Amino acid sequence: MFHLVARRVTCMGLGIRPVPAVQKLAARGLSTAAQPEKHEDSDGDVQVHDERKPKTGIMMMNLGGPETLEDVQSFLLRLFSDKDLIPLPAQSFLAPRIAKRRTPKIQEQYSRIGGGSPIKMWTTKQGEGMIKILDEISPQTAPHKFYIGFRYADPLTEDTIEQMEKDGIEHAVAFTQYPQYSCSTTGSSLNAVYRYYNKRIRDRGEEGRSQMKWTVIDRWPTHPMLVECFAKNIEKELTKFPADVRDDVVILFSAHSLPMSVVNRGDPYPQEVGATVQRVMERLGMSHPYRLVWQSKVGPLPWLGPQTDEVIQGLAANGKKNLLLVPIAFTSDHIETLHELDIEYAATLAAECGVENVRRAESLNDNPLFIEGLADLVKTHLDKGVTCTRQLMLRCPMCVNPACGPAKQFFHDQGQ
Repeated sequence: MFHLVARRVTCMGLGIRPVPAVQKLAARGLSTAAQPEKHEDSDGDVQVHDERKPKTGIMMMNLGGPETLEDVQSFLLRLFSDKDLIPLPAQSFLAPRIAKRRTPKIQEQYSRIGGGSPIKMWTTKQGEGMIKILDEISPQTAPHKFYIGFRYADPLTEDTIEQMEKDGIEHAVAFTQYPQYSCSTTGSSLNAVYRYYNKRIRDRGEEGRSQMKWTVIDRWPTHPMLVECFAKNIEKELTKFPADVRDDVVILFSAHSLPMSVVNRGDPYPQEVGATVQRVMERLGMSHPYRLVWQSKVGPLPWLGPQTDEVIQGLAANGKKNLLLVPIAFTSDHIETLHELDIEYAATLAAECGVENVRRAESLNDNPLFIEGLADLVKTHLDKGVTCTRQLMLRCPMCVNPACGPAKQFFHDQGQ
């Protein structure tokens, strides 16, 4: 049970302004509610809901994941059809064939983690906690409503935009749930928003223009609460190692890799992931040796390395038998944490290599400090009154995506 308190977050000593913690109780409603109505949140806790028309809509953008085994093939088809994420020759021809071929293997993986991805469930919990805090700390932009906009699973980004328009949202915030920006992830989601409106204008003329003002939270790799959450989860997991080896643990920060063709175009993702790692290790006082490693390579072409599995093998061969895996670019559990890190690497590969102790730090999921951080990011963004960061407007030096420039301009022009 988390209690709503007005307090200054001092756990980092970094001077973050007061943000209330997430509250889970029925006795108190939102201070901004005109006609309160009781409802149950995703945890089954009764809360009071503000029935006024939402003013500010926050679309929480992410890749998504199949909720059931039957959803896997359609998820893979959308994923392999996205040129922003995986550029393929003859994409419309190859994508359906690759998706069909990979479906049985991926279904088997999802069956081992409960039969589907939990990412929608975690995003819902995060969104509920975030808007409850926002309605308290930012009454001038309330009522707030969160939306989920996935690229490859329901609810799809395009369907979410339609719903936001129908709800009469005045200010739409495209809030990436990837802390570190990549053209393949956040960029793809923003391109989807641009393409949606571009098509609507072609079909309807001026009537197709957005009825909402759009702004973007496009990256947050060094946000103090994000750093603190990672650091606390690492500290918690380190205590679970045997005392006599605890100081010898090697911390492996694992992030989703990128094709080198994307990296060499100037994608900022590797640098921003590195910035997160640096801040976390500074917060930990550089207490342990560490490496930044990369996972989830697909296909034969060169990808950013070193690969997580190869590093585990190499460290074990060098006598480093105590490892802590930290998913540093993922904020919610999904297949890359629950299957790839937990099952493929920690449970299987590490044992084969002779690793004696291997653990994985918890994902952020519904961590109350993390949810405070999400609210703080949105509140700060709304207070600044800017459409996006200046960094968003800088295209990769060797950009080859024809949608990238117009998409960035679309969001930039929202502030005109």
